[in-house]
Amino acid sequence: MAGMTEAELRVQLADFYHLVSYLGWTELIFNHISVRLPGEEHAYLVNPMGLHYDEVTPENLLVVGVDGKLKRESPYKPNPAGFALHGVIHEHRPDVGCIAHTHTTPISAIVMKEAMIDHNNFNGAQLYGRVGYHAFEGITIYDEERDRMLEALGDKHVLVLRNHGIAVCEADIPLTFFLLWTVQRAAEIQCAAAAIPGPNVQLPEAIKEKCAADAQRLKDNAAFATLLFDAMVRKMKRERPEFA
Repeated sequence: MAGMTEAELRVQLADFYHLVSYLGWTELIFNHISVRLPGEEHAYLVNPMGLHYDEVTPENLLVVGVDGKLKRESPYKPNPAGFALHGVIHEHRPDVGCIAHTHTTPISAIVMKEAMIDHNNFNGAQLYGRVGYHAFEGITIYDEERDRMLEALGDKHVLVLRNHGIAVCEADIPLTFFLLWTVQRAAEIQCAAAAIPGPNVQLPEAIKEKCAADAQRLKDNAAFATLLFDAMVRKMKRERPEFA
């Protein structure tokens, strides 16, 4: 994200919204993806309240502060459910440039379970040691919950909102998309495995640690995530020309 202009970030963030819709990860008009704006303290871009992800454009993205209030005029309003989670992370995690929150069916199903995310499949192993857990307190619209969510996240990049969904955060948009995809695939595989009788093969702790370390090295190579993101945007635009 370093060196990108606001105009470039608007285009990339709109592409991210469209990808989430294209992949079937939306929840009607709810949920949010945000990106930190360069040069403006604690300001970030986020979707307008009331628009489907398909309707998000670079032009209608809102500029809001960590309090969830508009920092620039717009005919649209921000969703109050977005500020508590996104605002507190953007305010206190300078390493985070982008945050995505979803609750797809597989993700919502596994975060209802006491065992939570299983690290014994290929994608789940990449998340070993990288997940924080926050107890369900209802719809995330209250200021007093902010500090507890931040404490649960700590220095990690995946926050499980128990009985709710997940939030993932990374340095930029491509890395956040890559991490969101990894969590989604881990959840899908975990749900599928649970439907097959018999015990799962348990991975040794050393293998989980190695897999997570290897995933970190891939993450540190930002070009890898950008290649993935750009390839998926091209595929989406070929198949959904209205997003072009």
